[in-house]
Amino acid sequence: MSRWMGRLGLWLLLATLSTGACAQTRAWLDRERINAGETATLNVETTGALGNSPDFAPLRGDFVLSASSNNSEMVSGRNGLAVRSRFSVLLQPRRSGRIAIPALQVGSERTQPLTLEVLGEPAGVPQGAGGDVFIESEADDLSPYVQQAVGWVVRLYSAVPLLAGKIDQPVPEGASLMRVGDDAQYSRDVAGRRYTVVERRFLLVPERSGALGMPPALFEGRSAPSFLDQVMGGSGDELRARARPRSLNVQPLPADAPQPWLPLHELSLRYRSTPQELRVGSAATLVVEATVDGATAAQLPELQLPPIDGVQVFPEPVQADDGFADGRPRVKLTRKFSLVPARTGPTRLEGLRMEWWDVAAGKPRSSALPPLSWTIAAAGGAAAAGVAPA
Repeated sequence: MSRWMGRLGLWLLLATLSTGACAQTRAWLDRERINAGETATLNVETTGALGNSPDFAPLRGDFVLSASSNNSEMVSGRNGLAVRSRFSVLLQPRRSGRIAIPALQVGSERTQPLTLEVLGEPAGVPQGAGGDVFIESEADDLSPYVQQAVGWVVRLYSAVPLLAGKIDQPVPEGASLMRVGDDAQYSRDVAGRRYTVVERRFLLVPERSGALGMPPALFEGRSAPSFLDQVMGGSGDELRARARPRSLNVQPLPADAPQPWLPLHELSLRYRSTPQELRVGSAATLVVEATVDGATAAQLPELQLPPIDGVQVFPEPVQADDGFADGRPRVKLTRKFSLVPARTGPTRLEGLRMEWWDVAAGKPRSSALPPLSWTIAAAGGAAAAGVAPA
């Protein structure tokens, strides 16, 4: 009887897990741009389905696939328990250029298509190449401004299997340093040897102008023992590596800097959607998107619409998609606004404007959305609305 009840409980648990939440599937690359001779990791995550694994077959024409792995965990969904599974596979490109990664089938779901850019020339040979283990670090900008978000990357190269190890990047004086995201792991050919590379990303924010000395990154670990070592009772070799010290020249706040101070590489705004009409007492939806190169969501001012005469504006929480590309942070902000008119007649939304500093050109910039105009219709009346093209 107890065995039967145990089987029934297991069946009920599996039923709950299989129907506890709607399937949600997404895919992403650990790096969207790589050099020739390197690999990238494709991750696919799905929630709410049991036993569904991605079909990687469409990738074999453009990539050599290896080192696939998966792990699963139980999570709480809106309708009960669900299973969240992550599948990873190492992609070695067969050619250079922009390679399209098609939508992949995962059960009844499909991932969104992606693009991997493979540069034709191999990356330069780093200092220390040729050894079993070496480490390097670099900034995306060696002459940043005060309070500019600087991407700081530490890379550990290992030509031998590692049993254990620790990467340490001390925090410099006069700046904050925060780790960003998960480590990326890939393979790279350097000086005739095949290395496994662990890439760790940081957000470095200088707090004062002048010279900023970056302490060297350090690695301490142990190699996996060879067969002979195991026979002789050995436990592998101790390994140590030290990156060369680096220095940044931090520029002061410019005299004509806009306020709030926002040093960036690029900022673009666009309407994701705009209402075709406004009607008294009815909510219409407007969605704004900001794409930012050189900052995280926490460093940016809140996306807010200017006041609209005769219209109440109800903003939803900002949706942020933080990333790390070309050695520095990037983010895409999306915010939805509900517009509820209180009267009839014409009205106008002045375009959202954001002032920022172009760190590459060394000059102030302004990004703005075009204005929108409507004629608000009466509740239940004939439509009489127009909208400027977004």
